[in-house]
Amino acid sequence: MNAPNPPIALSPSAAARVAFIAQKQAKPAILRLGVEGGGCSGFQYRFGLADAPEPGDTVTETDGVQLVVDVMSLDLVAGCIVDYVESLGGAAFKVENPNATAGCGCGSSFAV
Repeated sequence: MNAPNPPIALSPSAAARVAFIAQKQAKPAILRLGVEGGGCSGFQYRFGLADAPEPGDTVTETDGVQLVVDVMSLDLVAGCIVDYVESLGGAAFKVENPNATAGCGCGSSFAV
């Protein structure tokens, strides 16, 4: 479902990184964001390249790159912005999640 005000967003820097990775792997520029139980705070983010959106996925697009989220994960990541940040500690995708009540130092897990 494509919405004028998508419930999730992909920053331009994240879109550029996904496009770069997808090109190197000869895959479509589609990033799948999922949530699974685990991590140090209860839930953890899962990223991966997708071949295509699946039925029921929420899809948003930035600079020709799609971000897809499944129905089950959407409740936990609605309103999120997926960014790509580079720092002295390394480079990684970062989820700015307004639903999270707690997080961990590594930024890959959260609680609601």
